[in-house]
Amino acid sequence: MPEPDPKDSLEAATRATRSLQDLSTELTARVPQLLEAMRSVGTGLELHSTLDRICQTAAELAHSRYAAIGVVDEEGEGLSDFVTYGVPDEVAHEIGRRPDGHHGLLAALIHDPVPVRLADLTADSRFAGFPPGHPPMRTFLGVPIRFQGEIFGNLYLAEKNGGGEFSDYDLHMLRVLATEAGIAIGNARLYEAARRRERWIDGSVAVTTALLSGGDADDALSVVAEQARHLAESAAGIVLLPAEGGGLEIVAVSAEDSCAPLGVIIGPESPVVARLLSGEAVFIDDSATDPRMITRSAQHFGPSMLLPLRSGGRVLGALATPRARGDRPFTETERTLATQFASQAALALMMAEAQRDRERLAVYEDRDRIARDLHDLVIQRLFATGMMLESAQRRSVVPEVQTGVGRAVDELDVTIQEIRTAIFALQQEPAEVPSGLRTRVLREINMAAVPLGFKPSHRFLGPVDSLVGELTGKNLIAALREALSNAFRHAEASSIDVVVDATVALPDGRDAVRLSVADDGVGIPEGGRRSGLRNLARRAEALGGASWFGPGIGEDGGGTTVVWEAPI
Repeated sequence: MPEPDPKDSLEAATRATRSLQDLSTELTARVPQLLEAMRSVGTGLELHSTLDRICQTAAELAHSRYAAIGVVDEEGEGLSDFVTYGVPDEVAHEIGRRPDGHHGLLAALIHDPVPVRLADLTADSRFAGFPPGHPPMRTFLGVPIRFQGEIFGNLYLAEKNGGGEFSDYDLHMLRVLATEAGIAIGNARLYEAARRRERWIDGSVAVTTALLSGGDADDALSVVAEQARHLAESAAGIVLLPAEGGGLEIVAVSAEDSCAPLGVIIGPESPVVARLLSGEAVFIDDSATDPRMITRSAQHFGPSMLLPLRSGGRVLGALATPRARGDRPFTETERTLATQFASQAALALMMAEAQRDRERLAVYEDRDRIARDLHDLVIQRLFATGMMLESAQRRSVVPEVQTGVGRAVDELDVTIQEIRTAIFALQQEPAEVPSGLRTRVLREINMAAVPLGFKPSHRFLGPVDSLVGELTGKNLIAALREALSNAFRHAEASSIDVVVDATVALPDGRDAVRLSVADDGVGIPEGGRRSGLRNLARRAEALGGASWFGPGIGEDGGGTTVVWEAPI
């Protein structure tokens, strides 16, 4: 944390003393008040509270009804902030949007930062009028605030108490106060910059930890969206990943409302998507009016940062942090920090992907070993056992024994066929599976049979392949995978029944597909972790559907039935 520079304070005091030499006794009598004001301004390091304190101190020192500080933006063309004193909250709310510094007297003081003292600001040629609800003001005094030789902003006073004009004494003291204010603001800015960088670093650490923790991928991406929204002080944080058919798909959203729903795909024809996929960042001043923003949700937002998640020359996705309409634009510092955050998140994504690939490879190797063992050992032993039973059957003269041994041989043949089916499922690669929904459901069921130790039963109602759209089908498979995974990890079930029904309708009458996964396990404990169920509900709601759970298929309703449905 930066400490105030004693040398700067000494120089400010020296300049203050020189400026007060040879002035009237009236001004000299106000020196203690000025020194107290300078002491007050120099306390504290939080920038906005420092600006509030400067405004109040200036108004009290010059006996002014109103005071304000206009903070010049990084481009030096307008105001990035406007802090007031003396204007009641209800009046400020009625006025609405604060000055942007592009018009009128405030704009003139930005481009020509010199002290200005006016008996009637409304008679000045640079005056552009007051907005509706603005209190009347006549007398005016303004001085620039400098920090390290650069203009930070301007300090304004209006409406001298008692109806008089601001005097030379007021101007001299305000200039001294502005000098001290520049030092205080400089320290506050340095402190705020250090704190801001610390927050972005902490956010990057949180994202990296979440992505590499090996937990649920959707939860990890939600952490990225939440951290980006918090750090950028935006209305939403949105993570997008490349879609199968091109473009970008919204996979995680952090926002107070659902203005950017999950599962929406922004096509490759979007100019913004094209630039993001090529690795370029896009900065938007107003999303609602920018012609490059072609999505319906863009109308809800104003300034936006759209950043590629790029690492090692590879674009893994994109991160969007839009602010609400009318909010301040992103500064150059914020853009730089956000870009660095996106790069760190992309690196963490790549490392997490590599980690999952290693885990997946280990699983494939284990599945190959299991398949070889089943084929080389188990099937051969079962086959030998069957031959021994057939030999015993021929030698037996008791009809009941012959019948019983024959049934046992038949059961062994069926078992051998089921094992061979399991071997085929273990050796099958995802790319070998046709894209039909029915086939994808069967693939998930067959893959789940290995860790479960049994194959879940299944039923299809209606022409699921022809009725269910690609987006709904993709989310249904993800929901099935989540439900089967939960059953394996938590349910301790011995039986699972999967039903895909494309003949149902939603409460509003729309045709829908319903997935039901029922088990006879231990059920969902009270107070247990339910992130998987939240993921199911989030996917369904993003499509306009719903998800819930109820009693299972065990004795007396034991176990759990998870239901997921969405429009087809």
